[in-house]
Amino acid sequence: MPNDKHTTAGAALSAVILDLFRVSNSLLVEGDRLVAPLGLTSARWQVLGTIIAAGTPQPVSWLARDMGGNRQNVQRIVNDLAKEGWIEFADNPHHRRASLVVLTEAGRRVFDSAMALEAPWMNHLAEGFALSDIEKLAGMLSALRSKLEQDA
Repeated sequence: MPNDKHTTAGAALSAVILDLFRVSNSLLVEGDRLVAPLGLTSARWQVLGTIIAAGTPQPVSWLARDMGGNRQNVQRIVNDLAKEGWIEFADNPHHRRASLVVLTEAGRRVFDSAMALEAPWMNHLAEGFALSDIEKLAGMLSALRSKLEQDA
């Protein structure tokens, strides 16, 4: 007979995960509102950030992997970013069919503008939290993400 009952820790984590879903949805809605005047959405903003964090041009599949998303969704967003002139495609010397995604100067500017809006928002959200608590939360989320990736 399978174990269908939560342990104490399992029940606590389950409740935290439900809160994470709510927090994630709220972040996406607020992020969309914050960057809408720039022509961005939270999804576009996240893809631009992933492109910048990569440091060098990457194919869409690598960007999707870095984001923990699926390639088709990232490809759709990348295509939207290209239509806006925020990214362009370059030949990939290692794979003829998987072009590299290259940030344009316009893409850098819109991302920098988004980050200028993000800083006061994050500072406001961080008010009242001890830095040590934020660091503990970051460590827990990182450990949970690692466990999920190992199990995948």
